[in-house]
Amino acid sequence: MGTPTHAEAEWNDQRAFLAVIEEGSLSAAARRLKLSQPTVRARISALEHALGTALFVRSVNGMVPTGQAMSLADHVRPMQRASEAMMRAASAASDRVAGVVRLSVSEFIGIEVMPAMLASLRARHPELRVELVLSNISANLLEQEVDIALRMTDPKQKALVARKVAMIPLGLFAHRDYLSRRGTPKTVEDLAKHDVIGPDRSQSDLTLAAKVLPSVPPAKFVLRTDSHPAQFAAMRAGLGIAAVQVPVAEQDPALVRILPDLQINVLETWVVTHEDLRHVPRVRAVTDHLAEMFKG
Repeated sequence: MGTPTHAEAEWNDQRAFLAVIEEGSLSAAARRLKLSQPTVRARISALEHALGTALFVRSVNGMVPTGQAMSLADHVRPMQRASEAMMRAASAASDRVAGVVRLSVSEFIGIEVMPAMLASLRARHPELRVELVLSNISANLLEQEVDIALRMTDPKQKALVARKVAMIPLGLFAHRDYLSRRGTPKTVEDLAKHDVIGPDRSQSDLTLAAKVLPSVPPAKFVLRTDSHPAQFAAMRAGLGIAAVQVPVAEQDPALVRILPDLQINVLETWVVTHEDLRHVPRVRAVTDHLAEMFKG
């Protein structure tokens, strides 16, 4: 038997390796890959044999990756993304608005805005299927981790194509039941006497809150969370006053805008894709639809 070489490392073994790294256990990786746990274990063993090194330390806490394994995972991820992008590209003929489009949006947009937009997209293009990624971390469009991303900043990479689709203002809102109990603040200083929902550890959100609400330090927030959907849900439940995207809050007649002249922030909103995908029918159909919906 010859000495193992790196060239013998099979792609399926590398996929299993990356799944264990990202999921944290053999069982979770097996569920993700729709394989049995012994199969995943066998693939990890085969990869370790091919590379001639141990990638994980087996312990009572599960599979703990070695430092080398963490470094190798950085090389496998682009391959995984390229494989997924290839499968999406092959999901329909190149001249049809059909197949799979992977779309990345923030948590708030994904929960409160995107469902209605996707429903109308589905009615217009019934052969499209969407993979929706909810994350406040920007997806890697250069490596085609996703096909399209909705971002709140204009990307600077030359290989990306961005279309500005909205300027979304933020405003303070409260449920009318809360205001009937506590009254309506008339000035920013009045907010110190009210229940305010705000950020927890997000430095950008804390900086904005300190600028807009100088009379309400974070220690006095009745609820602290960095999840914008959670802030919105708590405000709708009558817990207190929160900052939220104005177009979303105004759709609920039970919500009342507080201090409407107060300038909080405006979110520039961009639909972004890779220049290589801009004319692909399935990608172009989604970017055009999102632009139309936001501007409509």
